[in-house]
Amino acid sequence: MALDPEELFEVDSDVPDLSGVVLLHHFSGFMDAGSAGAALVEHLLAVCEHRVVARFDVDGLIDYRARRPMMTYDTDRWQGYDRPELVVRLLHDAEGVQFLLLTGPEPDRRWEAVVAAVQGLVERWGVRLTVGAHGIPMAVPHTRALSVISHATRAELVTERFPVSRVQVPGNLSALVEFRLGEAGHDAMGFAAYVPHYLAQSTYPTAALGLLGAVTSATGLVIKTDALRAAAELADAEVARQVADSAEISQVVEALERQYDAYAESSNNLLVAEGEQVPSADELGAEFERFLAELPRDP
Repeated sequence: MALDPEELFEVDSDVPDLSGVVLLHHFSGFMDAGSAGAALVEHLLAVCEHRVVARFDVDGLIDYRARRPMMTYDTDRWQGYDRPELVVRLLHDAEGVQFLLLTGPEPDRRWEAVVAAVQGLVERWGVRLTVGAHGIPMAVPHTRALSVISHATRAELVTERFPVSRVQVPGNLSALVEFRLGEAGHDAMGFAAYVPHYLAQSTYPTAALGLLGAVTSATGLVIKTDALRAAAELADAEVARQVADSAEISQVVEALERQYDAYAESSNNLLVAEGEQVPSADELGAEFERFLAELPRDP
């Protein structure tokens, strides 16, 4: 017999009135180029007062053998275990406004039950908007303005649209949360930062800063940015140094700049103005194949 979704979590006994709050979410394990979403979560927890208000029972949701938690051994005994946690935290922004943050590993099983549980919390607490955020690798140069696209359960919530009109991608829990909440009549949206593909495997604070700006614009939350902005400036300076020190990397970046600028200037531009025709998935794929064929063959 299937468990009631509410049996998947425990809620703290002294949760205040949360009517009208925003729920942010990010799950580790799915694509997050430049650790953009993870860095955003780390920043929020560093600058905002917070406490756990709901905790999921991950024992039936995680495949421990597929991604084994770390344990610490010291001299002659086990001293620590990094227990996976899927939790909802209550945070306060710089002006004391409450908001929620759901974070943890993306469950390996029982997605529909987890989504139903999240919907139950949304309805129990009167959440007005649910927002996800992560990074996606793209063939864009770091020397151009960072793009953050959005999608939502209502067209009125969407800001910058993805240039492809229709495409199928591997499913993920964050997207399913948004999809199911939309089916149930709740407002939900997601943001994705374009991370240069050559920086996708490193932490790229500039992408997290872009996500934070998009999230605060959509939600009205006031979040301090000083630490994240400083980290982004340091990272950008290091990237610039490494590019300048490598002729091969410089060639790749220059090729990306030419491609990016050509799109921006052409009538079939990926960053199309509202009302212009968006390229199809096949057309976009053909353009990227042509672009990749023109890149230098050296790694």
